[in-house]
Amino acid sequence: MIKKILIANRGEIACRVIRTARKLGYRTVAVFSEADAQAPHVSLADEAVCIGAAPAAESYLKVEALLEACRKTGANAIHPGYGFLSENAGFAQACADAGVIFIGPSPEAIRVMGDKAGAKKEMIKAGVPTAPGYLGADQNDETLIAEGKRLGFPLLVKAVSGGGGRGMRLVHQADELAQAIVSARREAQSAFGDGTLMLERLVLDGRHIEIQVFADSHGNAVYIGERDCTAQRRRQKVIEESPSPVVSPAMREAMGRDAVLAAKAINYCGAGTIEYIVDQDLNYYFLEMNTRLQVEHPVTEMISGLDLVEWQLRVAAGQPLPLKQDQITLSGHAIEARLYTEDPYAGFAPQTGQINWWRPALALFDGVRIDDGIVEGGTVTPHYDPMVAKLIVHGRDRDDAIRRLIATLDDAPLLGLKHNARFLRDLVDHERFRAGTMTTTLIDQWQLDNEPILQRPVAPDEAWLVAAAVFAARQQGQDAGITAPALRADSVTGFDVPLQCDATKRTLRVQGHRQGRFDVSPSVKEVPHAMRLISHGADQQGDGARGGVLRYELDGVQRRVIAVWCGEELHLVQDAAVFVFSEVSAWPDAGNAVDPSRALAPVAGTVAQVLVKTGDVVTEGQPLLSIEAMKMEMWLSAQAPGVIKAVYAQTGEQVQAKTLLIDIELTSAKES
Repeated sequence: MIKKILIANRGEIACRVIRTARKLGYRTVAVFSEADAQAPHVSLADEAVCIGAAPAAESYLKVEALLEACRKTGANAIHPGYGFLSENAGFAQACADAGVIFIGPSPEAIRVMGDKAGAKKEMIKAGVPTAPGYLGADQNDETLIAEGKRLGFPLLVKAVSGGGGRGMRLVHQADELAQAIVSARREAQSAFGDGTLMLERLVLDGRHIEIQVFADSHGNAVYIGERDCTAQRRRQKVIEESPSPVVSPAMREAMGRDAVLAAKAINYCGAGTIEYIVDQDLNYYFLEMNTRLQVEHPVTEMISGLDLVEWQLRVAAGQPLPLKQDQITLSGHAIEARLYTEDPYAGFAPQTGQINWWRPALALFDGVRIDDGIVEGGTVTPHYDPMVAKLIVHGRDRDDAIRRLIATLDDAPLLGLKHNARFLRDLVDHERFRAGTMTTTLIDQWQLDNEPILQRPVAPDEAWLVAAAVFAARQQGQDAGITAPALRADSVTGFDVPLQCDATKRTLRVQGHRQGRFDVSPSVKEVPHAMRLISHGADQQGDGARGGVLRYELDGVQRRVIAVWCGEELHLVQDAAVFVFSEVSAWPDAGNAVDPSRALAPVAGTVAQVLVKTGDVVTEGQPLLSIEAMKMEMWLSAQAPGVIKAVYAQTGEQVQAKTLLIDIELTSAKES
């Protein structure tokens, strides 16, 4: 009998589990690392226990610390969420040995399906279609290279343990294979403690479609529709939707039937997901089984009306499944977008820093759900996954859902650090997504080709006009243009407002009037526009001191936009893009200039590899070292030819953003 539940996780999934547990009357216990002491999931739970330092290996991955937290609080059940130890058979077994209910499948089921090579062997026995590959025990590099060449390219090198794209490399041709094996093995060993690899022939132009399955301890098993997770970047999902735009009722039934067959073949109990790769002829092949709740489970909940965490808790308590297969109905269309703190226009580099504005309530309407684990004023650290929220919408049909998701991305901005919201908006509005013709590698190809969708948005003229008026209002002592007559008397000649947004600088001419009215010219010679600032931050959720929802009138048309002061910078949101405006200083900051003789850490993280030493001669573009941060490995390359003068970084060392890692004596400078 479940009495109290400890959630062995963090962020949005911990918050999500706590809410359902509370709905069912269960008391909850949160665990947190030192870095997460102020995280929302900590205060949301009834009790909370600190389990260690910031690195996951010293906190969320410490089995004994989690079980000790159960002993301290009297929790007799653990929900693992996803990631961390959720698919760790040893953890599930340790819970059983300690008399703690593990809200998930048995250790044996996790063990079987956690070994991707072993899982494929089991599926072959069960008659579930699988993709060709190498599943052998011989892990020598020579053997893997030979088997890879036998299978042909493109090819996936995959860790047999774990998931989430970690320990996975896409190989296009033979000369890339050796490095991919080394890199995938190292990442898998670091992430999962198991560097065993398998090879899998890549289905070209494939789609990633998965089936949600559920089974109980009474011999019942069902499937709850499919999810299309084809929109991926570097094998990690970006957008998920249900139903799939390419799956017919007959195909859904066949995939669901095989998914239930797969679950029953290993006596599965609990929530699980059977993942398939689907080729252009709509043939599907088993990839793997995730023996946990998926990140994208909300889209299934939205179209089915079911609470999958509630099902997990009921099954773990020994109850039968609430519904039989013919009682499950699906309606409408749901889409989930993963909000990542990463910069899509700089190679998707992860971002860390303070959250200056996050008020998702502004976007919550019928059919909209936002799962998050962050709070305004909190900090995104380099220690964990860069996904900070999920925006999920439900519509009558696919077009309806796309339209709602675009509106939600517009109305729920995150300010303070770069993120992928505008990219998500452009992605779901892209002709390939709307036509349902995405493939698992299309976004990666866009990145290689520098497609327009991956080019940084440029602030439109109207954003510059609004920014100039808001800066002018602040200069005149009326911070945001509330309708009280706070401006000084009309200016006679007007004044210039020099602004910068990204690398663009413009000087706008502003003449102030009373009642928040301005004449704003895009430049000193252009015809002015009539601008009136009506209110700023006056909405219920707003904060007048820092801004918020700005209502303004431009040339007779009233509009609203989110505009927030972050220090001396104005963050203005338009179509989910955040444009940061600042006044141009008369004293340029020479420290911002790029210096090719100094290799600096692009983000905070851990040094994964160092490929050079003092005295080495390097060429422009040559890789120097890599940094691992937020589930991503980033390479730092030489920006100019030279000789390594000093190396300050060591493998395994934690570094902060902008830390000097390598000094280079430039040969071009010597030649000149």
